[in-house]
Amino acid sequence: MKRAILSDIHGNLEALEAVLSDLADLGIEQITCLGDIVGYGPNPCECIDLARQFDASILGNHDQAALFDPEGFSSGAAQAIFWTRTQLESGDDDAGQQRWQFLADLPRTLEDGERLFVHGSPRNPLNEYVFPEDIYNRQKLDRIFELVPHYCFQGHTHVPGVFRAGGQFATPTQLDYRFELQDEKVMVNVGSVGQPRDGIVDACYIVLEDTSLEYRRIPYAVKTTAEKIYAIDGLDNFLGNRLLEGR
Repeated sequence: MKRAILSDIHGNLEALEAVLSDLADLGIEQITCLGDIVGYGPNPCECIDLARQFDASILGNHDQAALFDPEGFSSGAAQAIFWTRTQLESGDDDAGQQRWQFLADLPRTLEDGERLFVHGSPRNPLNEYVFPEDIYNRQKLDRIFELVPHYCFQGHTHVPGVFRAGGQFATPTQLDYRFELQDEKVMVNVGSVGQPRDGIVDACYIVLEDTSLEYRRIPYAVKTTAEKIYAIDGLDNFLGNRLLEGR
């Protein structure tokens, strides 16, 4: 079975639609989202409506912030959350209630046999960042890997790549965009659909078929999304600028 695992859509409709078109071309049979459907981007309602059709989704920290409070967020991120709330609260009452309920019902983790799905990390599923440079913090990685059943899939940092239990990290480019799940424990960051931060502007997600993993980079109308952000008073222009830079 071909399974798409994606994360960090962040209200970027153009990126999500481009990814969904790619999924259709590939004949993907199942879609799992690792959270942060909203936040930063100009189309939170439309992205939630599409995500409601996925087979499974989990809660991201921006999704939680929309429900409760953007505690610890930067000013631009918090401002985007408050604007996102206004969008979720406007329009048709029934549709709005269904979107709120969808976010409220999202679990923090999913498990499928030896596979664990989180937004942040196994230790703190919602908020912990695991960055590539954490390979130099062996104590942190060792403690996190103790909680990995065998394979863990995560998002949150928007930086794709594979962590090995031995303390190595490889980018999709270094892996030639493919990786084979074997006996060793690994954590796979699937990257970001709506706001990549690895210097590449294209949307990123993975396809998993049996034990074979493939990273996909999908071009989308990034300038269109940026222009939408620039036109909205409630969103910082920086959020559009970074899309154009992949940062």
